[in-house]
Amino acid sequence: MVFDHDGRHVAHHQLEHEQIMPQAGWVEHNPIEITERTNAVIQTTMSKARLSAHDLAAVGVTNQRETTIVWDRTTGRPYTNAIVWQDTRTAGIAAELENSAAGDLIRQRSGLTPASYFAGGKLAWILRNVDGVRAAAEAGNAVFGTADTWVLWWLTGGQNGGIHVTDVTNASRTMLMDLQTLDWDDELLDVFGIPRQMLPEIHSSSQVYGYTTASGPFAGQVPLAADLGDQHAAMVGQVCFEPGQAKNTYGTGNFMLLNTGNEPMRSQSGLLTTVAYKFGEEPAVYALEGSIAVTGSAVQWLRDQLGLIREAKDTEIIAAQVEDNGGVSFVPAFSGLFAPHWRSDARGAIVGLSRFNTRAHIVRATLEAICYQSRDVAEAMWADSGVDIDVLKVDGGVTDNGVCMQIQADVLGVPVVRPEIAETTVLGAAYAAGLAVGYWNGTAELTRNWREFRRWEPQWDDDQRRAGYAQWQKALTRTFDWVDPTESTT
Repeated sequence: MVFDHDGRHVAHHQLEHEQIMPQAGWVEHNPIEITERTNAVIQTTMSKARLSAHDLAAVGVTNQRETTIVWDRTTGRPYTNAIVWQDTRTAGIAAELENSAAGDLIRQRSGLTPASYFAGGKLAWILRNVDGVRAAAEAGNAVFGTADTWVLWWLTGGQNGGIHVTDVTNASRTMLMDLQTLDWDDELLDVFGIPRQMLPEIHSSSQVYGYTTASGPFAGQVPLAADLGDQHAAMVGQVCFEPGQAKNTYGTGNFMLLNTGNEPMRSQSGLLTTVAYKFGEEPAVYALEGSIAVTGSAVQWLRDQLGLIREAKDTEIIAAQVEDNGGVSFVPAFSGLFAPHWRSDARGAIVGLSRFNTRAHIVRATLEAICYQSRDVAEAMWADSGVDIDVLKVDGGVTDNGVCMQIQADVLGVPVVRPEIAETTVLGAAYAAGLAVGYWNGTAELTRNWREFRRWEPQWDDDQRRAGYAQWQKALTRTFDWVDPTESTT
């Protein structure tokens, strides 16, 4: 996506890449395909808008954060497919850590809870299970990165001088970075058995890391000046620059973040403590985060696995055919339950079915699941911070669904507001890149760019809200104790 100085969309292109699921609980991507399709969308967008490298002030990158790639620095060849954030093969490693003294160390240093979600366990799995990787890592040949690091490496030359970097937001999702020092922690590296030399350098979220190459998709030198994990980029795109401001991003998963200022706030309610962003030499800004594994991907499941819909947008039309869920609840715990429950033993369940129910009830229950999971996180945020969210800023593809956003307002009991640019993840990466090169003078200028597009006001009364949430909480308990995480491949 390309944006102008007013934060308005100029041009874009997008391509899906293959979701590889070789066995139950495993989710992979092909890193080479990611590179090829990244190059293709850049070239197509530049062509559509008739732009050259000289027309761009800077480039920012944003990514799904915990997806883990290990490759050979001399050839650029991945040692194995990328292990995606949703993958649960490392549940055994997480359980092993949780049941040892390492669990408390991980929580205290990294702000995270031991879980299959994060990159550190995925990297440890690759080192344990993929032939030749440990020896190559110890020799300095095998290197690690999340998807941002992989893309930045290729855009700056790959094996011919590509930079090996990440930013504080992505590093804060590995279980390997100290939240206070913003550097890799040697004790945590020892816990996971990870050689430090395979890790990228950690930088600010907004600074010039290097330049694109003439042989790359931009066909010229452009400053690469921002790198943020997707949810952190959305905080910037939603201009949540003040403590107490929150946003909720609806993508493959669902992620609510609350700005807590320049000091990390430790959660007592099942949330994660993370770096929200860091601009240049300014102090880091922290956030509480509620990470939900399955939201938009539940809609994909209705489409691809069950065949209940032809396109994602069909859910709005179908769900509107019924007044309520008809007693049906769907808990899409395909990868276990993330925040605030952290139940790796959970699996998905559709409960409350009777002969009365139709496809429309299941589709509506899917949209409600997205919203009730966000309610769980909002309740935890209030318990930790004492901050009542009086309006929820939302973004991401699911916000195109007006029925879902109305349900979200009803479930939370607060207005839900979508900005003019719904893809605020991408906008935030652009903003951070522009700040680094002086294209924008500061966050106040970005705040002036924010424009409301649509607002949903709550329509349920308190009794409806209480009854609906009670049904959801009852359904949650039906997903527990379904698998034994210690039996996962380690």
